[in-house]
Order: sequence, then structure tokens, then C-alpha cells
Amino acid sequence: MAITRQRKEELVAQYSEILQNTAGFIITEYRGMTMGDFNALRNKLRETGSSYLVTKNTLFTIALRDQGWPVPEDLLLGPVATAFADGNFPGLAKALLDFKKDHEEHFVIKGGAMPGSLLTAEEIEAISKLPSLDELRAQLAGLIVQPATDLVSVLNAATSDIVNVLHAYVQKNSEGEAA
Repeated sequence: MAITRQRKEELVAQYSEILQNTAGFIITEYRGMTMGDFNALRNKLRETGSSYLVTKNTLFTIALRDQGWPVPEDLLLGPVATAFADGNFPGLAKALLDFKKDHEEHFVIKGGAMPGSLLTAEEIEAISKLPSLDELRAQLAGLIVQPATDLVSVLNAATSDIVNVLHAYVQKNSEGEAA
């Protein structure tokens, strides 16, 4: 069934809005996936703050050009669906690769894009091994807090040493007066 011109314009507008708010996207091929598989993947991606849409190739290409994104024309062939990251691109890549392990025969990661650059499937796999934004924040907080913790430990040790010396001095003088 043909899509009306109005529906095409709505889809381009929808894709454009998503592209304005995304940290990147990954294009997949989904030949033979069931609706249950689609729903399971969408649920898994929601946990990372991502979304997954079956995209119309020509309309998605128009939206990409309108929004200034690189256009991966070689990836936009055949039945494709696109996963959009809402800030956590490594989390999106990890979730898709986990899903792919159980659905090798029906699911292919073709490639994707981040602002200004196209990504191959291999680059997406490498990105999936990066820590998430929350993990990076925790590591950074640890790096900032650790020197302060070390300084407090040194100061406590120095204070303890001074107290021990004073205590020994007081005991020595007390023994001298008692004798």
C-alpha cells in the first residue's frame, strides 16, 4: 500500500525530531525477526534510554540531510530499523550486540553514525566496550576523591605520631617526678 504524501512528511518530521535529540544511531537489518523479538529488543533498549524504529530508507535519508548528519547510503538498503541513542551511545551499542548474540540469523548490525562521522559495525563493537556515561562519572569522582582521602590519611597519621610523642614525653616526665 502506498504511503500518502502527508504521511511521508510526518515521517520525515518525526525522524528529524529524533535526530535533533540523539547522540547517534545504529542501523540494523532485521530479516525474519518476529514481533516478539522486536518488542524484546525495544524493551531492552528503553533501559538504556534508546529507541528502535523501522525506518523508511528514502525518508530517513531526507531527514539526515535536513539535519546535517552524514548519510550512510550503503547502509540504507533493504529492510532496516534504526536504534537511536538518547545520550548513552556505548549502552546502546552493548544492548544491540547482546541482542545480536541470540538472534544471529535474523539480526545484523550494519553500521551507524555519531555527529559528524559514520561508523562501521566494527567501530560500533569497539564503542560498546567503552564505559557508560555513569561509569565514567563514577571513575572521575573516584579520581577526584582519592587524593583527598590520601591527604586525610597522611594528616591523621601525622597527628597520631604527634600525640604518641607527646604521650611518651608526658609518661617519661611523670616517671621522673615519681622517682
